[in-house]
Amino acid sequence: MGRRALILGGTGLIGRAAARRLRQAGWSVDAPGREVDRGDPGALAAALGDGADLLVDCLCYSARDARTLVPLARKARSVVMISTKAVYVDSRGRHANSDDPPRFDGPVSEDRPTLAPAVSDPFTREGYGPNKVAAERTLLDSGLPVTVLRASKVHGPGNKRPLERYFVERVLAGHKVVVLASRGEGVDHPTSTANLAALIEAVAENPGARVLNAADPDAPNGLEISRIIARSLRHEWREILLDHDQAGRHPWRRGFVLDTSAARALGYVPVGDYAHTVQEALRDLVSSRSWQDRACE
Repeated sequence: MGRRALILGGTGLIGRAAARRLRQAGWSVDAPGREVDRGDPGALAAALGDGADLLVDCLCYSARDARTLVPLARKARSVVMISTKAVYVDSRGRHANSDDPPRFDGPVSEDRPTLAPAVSDPFTREGYGPNKVAAERTLLDSGLPVTVLRASKVHGPGNKRPLERYFVERVLAGHKVVVLASRGEGVDHPTSTANLAALIEAVAENPGARVLNAADPDAPNGLEISRIIARSLRHEWREILLDHDQAGRHPWRRGFVLDTSAARALGYVPVGDYAHTVQEALRDLVSSRSWQDRACE
């Protein structure tokens, strides 16, 4: 019989990409959306049925969510929990959602310190990272084959809040110049949904309890991203690179780079770099203006 995967949050940005990748590889994929209540253990058990070769949770935000996942994980050969780089802290305790951006001396590996776990509202700026840490630890302490994937700035077609729109809307408006704060030198590692889906497939083939960073093979800065988008849309503009950050504050001006060597050692092969994987999202943005309304949700 063929292999079966269950993706919780399967109609979301990451879930759709993972489902498409697995189906193309011959998997049978169940990817329920809102019809399955993530907080209802009975509904989750019914969705899993007799078990699965792969269980992917795109909706695990807290220790409580993790505890409802554990019984399901016992009936799966391999389990993936989608987490975030927002769990990492630098030597001064700064993180992705702190007022001051974190500063690291190089790419951040999986063994770097994280925030302390907490039980609070996971859907706030302050609570997001600590609750993700609590969820990670609950799953990793279970002794089950759970792989935690720490993604960075996720991009892909269908994103409700695409960061690329910052430059796309300026291109569509015909701007002749682009203004970039801090000379466009900010780097916030992007994570393509296509690359994330490829990593999920690699984990499915190699079950185990571990933490892996999940990001694109390259980490372009704001200036490079502006050029990639302009070139992709066949647009030319003059670049104004400011030494300060009072204007031109693009979405990639703060952040850090993830070390993805552990994922590669597992056998993961990226689909492509940022310039390659962002193309579908750019076509999505140009062909539909509905994203302008969704960005305000």
